Amino acid sequence: MVKKIWCICLLLITPLVAFAQKGNVTGKVSFDQQPIESVALAIKGQPYGAVSNAEGSFSINELAVGKYQLVASFIGFRNVVLEVEILAGQTVEVFIELEEDERLLDEVVVSGTMKEVSKLESPVSVEVYSGAFFKANPAPSVFESMQNVNGVRPQLNCNVCNTGDIHINGLEGPYTMILIDGMPIVSGLSTVYGLTGIPQAMIDRVEVVKGPASTLYGSEAVGGLINLITKKPKNSPAFFADSFASSWGEINTDIGARLKAGDKVDGLLGINYFNYQNPIDNNGDGFTDVTLQNRFSVFNKWSFNRKENRVFSLAGRYVYEDRWGGDMNWGTDFRGGDQVYGESIYTGRWEVFGVYQLPVKEHVEFQFSANNHIQNSVYGNLSYLADQFVGFGQLTLNKRVAKNDLLFGLAYRYTTYDDNTPATATLDLQNQPSITHLPGVFVQNQYEINTQNQLLMGLRYDYNSRHGSIFSPRLNYKWNSADRNNVLRLSIGNGYRVANVFTEDHAALSGGREVLFVEELRPETSWNANLNFVRKIMTRQNAFIDIDFSAFYTRFQNRIIADYDTNPNQIIYDNLNGHAISRGASLNIDFSFLSGLKVLAGATFQDVFAVEDGIEIDQLLTERFSGVWTISYAFPISGLKIDYTGNVYGPMRLPVLGDLDPRASESPWWSLQNIQLTMPIGQKLEVYGGVKNLLNFTPPANSIARPFDPFDRQVEFDASGQVIPTAQNPYALTFDPSYVFAPNQGIRGFFGLRIELK
Repeated sequence: MVKKIWCICLLLITPLVAFAQKGNVTGKVSFDQQPIESVALAIKGQPYGAVSNAEGSFSINELAVGKYQLVASFIGFRNVVLEVEILAGQTVEVFIELEEDERLLDEVVVSGTMKEVSKLESPVSVEVYSGAFFKANPAPSVFESMQNVNGVRPQLNCNVCNTGDIHINGLEGPYTMILIDGMPIVSGLSTVYGLTGIPQAMIDRVEVVKGPASTLYGSEAVGGLINLITKKPKNSPAFFADSFASSWGEINTDIGARLKAGDKVDGLLGINYFNYQNPIDNNGDGFTDVTLQNRFSVFNKWSFNRKENRVFSLAGRYVYEDRWGGDMNWGTDFRGGDQVYGESIYTGRWEVFGVYQLPVKEHVEFQFSANNHIQNSVYGNLSYLADQFVGFGQLTLNKRVAKNDLLFGLAYRYTTYDDNTPATATLDLQNQPSITHLPGVFVQNQYEINTQNQLLMGLRYDYNSRHGSIFSPRLNYKWNSADRNNVLRLSIGNGYRVANVFTEDHAALSGGREVLFVEELRPETSWNANLNFVRKIMTRQNAFIDIDFSAFYTRFQNRIIADYDTNPNQIIYDNLNGHAISRGASLNIDFSFLSGLKVLAGATFQDVFAVEDGIEIDQLLTERFSGVWTISYAFPISGLKIDYTGNVYGPMRLPVLGDLDPRASESPWWSLQNIQLTMPIGQKLEVYGGVKNLLNFTPPANSIARPFDPFDRQVEFDASGQVIPTAQNPYALTFDPSYVFAPNQGIRGFFGLRIELK
C-alpha cells in the first residue's frame, strides 16, 4: 500500500518539477517607436516561434532552461538576434527595435526617369548604394568611395598630382555625368577636380545609371551617371561627426548638424576637412607617392515646408583645395619654375542649386543651379589658369493621363570658360573666352500596358550654339512577373558629348608631350543597348538573395581619342575616322543570411576598342575584367561588425613611350583589399579601424619615365621631333607621368570615431 502511495506522489510531482524547469519569453517589437505587426520570432535551432500582434507583442512559452538565440525577422528590415537565458519558472521580457535594411526595401529612385518612383517600378535600371555601404570602407572623397561599385572604377590620370576621374563600363570620366540631388554640378573642369570635398556624412544614397542618359540630362551623360542624393534636413541627426586618421598621416573629418529656422524651415550644415602633409617616397623614384593635400568644404541645405507639401529646397557648397606632388625637395618657392619639378593646384569652387515647385494646380517644378570653378595650376614650369562658370535652369511638368505618366521639360545651360591655353585664343593669339548656349526641350512618356508591362519613350532636342542641333531619343521596356520577384528591362538610347580637352584630360596639361589638334573636334554620338534581369529569392531559411545581371553594347561615332601611339612625344586629338565599341556584361549577387552574414559581390567583363582603317585597337587604361566584393558580419551580442572589401582588375593597355620603352605595355592583375572592425559603444558612439591595401600592392617603381630629368634637359630630338637614343637616354624617353593604372599608396592602418545624436 505504501509503495502505491509513493508512485502516485511521484506521478503528481513529476509534472510540477518539469514545469519548474521551463520558462517563457515575452516582448514587443517596434520600429521608430511604433509597434510592428506580423514580425516572425523564432528560437534558433528549436521548433519554437511566434508572430507579433497589432500591438507588437509576442510570447513564446515553456522553453527548457538554457541559453538561446531569439531571432526577429521581417521583410524590409535587418534581422535582429538576441541572446536570452531561460531560468526555471521565470519569464524573460525583451524589447526589439528593428532597423531598415536598405537592400531589402523597395527603394525610391529618381535618376532613371527624373521623378520619384520605386526601384522595382522604374523601367530604367538604377543601382542604389546607401550611406551604410560606403561606411564598410571609409574614404576621404567620393572619388575613392566608388572603388567598390561593380563596373565603376576610379582612374588616376597622373602619377604626380593624383587627379582622376570615374569610369563606368570602361568609358572614361568625361562620359560620366556627376549629379548632386539631380543637378549637373560636376562637369567640365570639375570632371577631373570636382569629385572631392563632398562631405560623405551628408550623402543619403548614391544612384548609378549605366548607359546613355542624354535624353533627360543632355551632353556628358553618355556612359552613365552618378547621382549623389543628400540627406533631407528634417530626417538628419541633430549632430553627427565622423573622423579618421591613417598611419600615413592622413586626417579626414566630417561634421554635420541639423538646423531650424522657425516652424517651416529645416536646414542641414556639413563641413569636411582633409589634410595630408607627409611626403613619402617608398618606390624610390624621388617623387612623392601620394599628393599632399589641404582641403576644406562646407555644405548647407535648406528645406521649406509649404502648403500642400509643395517642394522647395536650396543648397550650396564651397570647396577650397591646395594640392601638390612632385620632387621630394619641392617647395612653394619653386612653384612655376624649372629648377625643381612639382605640380601644384589651387582650386576654389562654389555651387548653388535647388528646386522649387510652382504654386499651380499641375505638378510643375523649376530646378536651378550655378557653379563657378577657378583653378590656378602649375605643372613644372607650365601654368594652367582656368575659370569656368555654368548656369543651369530647367522647368518640368509631370502629368498623369490614364495609363500615361508624362514628363515635359525645358532646359537651358550657359557655360563660359576661359584659360591661358590656345583653347580660348583667336588665330592671332588674342584671348577669347568660350561661351556656349545650350537650350533644350525633352518629353518622356511612361506607359503602363498592364501590371506586368511598361514602356518608356523619350526624345530630347538640344541646340548647341557651337555645333548646332542634336537629337537624343530613347526607348525602355520593363516586364515583371506577377509576384514581382523577376524583372526584365530592355533599353535602347542615344547619347552625345561636346568635348573640351583641356578641362577633361589631365594628360593634355602635364608631362613632356606636345598637344596637337588635327581639326576642330565634332560632338561625339553613341547608340546603346542594355539588357537587365533581376531575380529576388527568399529562401525557407529566411535568407535573401538578389541577382542582378546586365549586358551592354555601345557604338560611338566621332569618338574623340587621345592618340599616344603615332608619335611618343605628342598627344594627338582627333575625331575617330571609324567607330568605337564598348560591350560586355556584369553580374551582381547580394546575399543576406539569417546569421547576420551579408555578401555583395559583382563582376564585369568588358571589351572596349576602336576601329580605324580596319585596325582594331584596345582602349588605353581599360581592363577587360573587374570584380568587387563586400563581406560583412555583425556579432549579435557584442555588436562588433567585420567588413572585408576589395576589388580585382585584369590587365589593361598602358601608354608607353615607343618601342624602346622598358616599361611593360600591359598591367598585371592587381587587387586592393581592405578589412575593418566597427564597435558600437552605447547608442551614440562607434569606433572603427582596420587596414587598407592588405596585399600592399603598388605599381612598378619606374612608372614615371625619367623622373630624374623632368625638364628633359638631357633629351635630344631629331629634325622631325623624335627622341634620339643617347648614352644618357638609351631608351629614347621623355619625362612622362601618365603611365598610371593603380594608386602608389601601399598598406596602411586607419582608426576612426563616429558620433550621432538624434
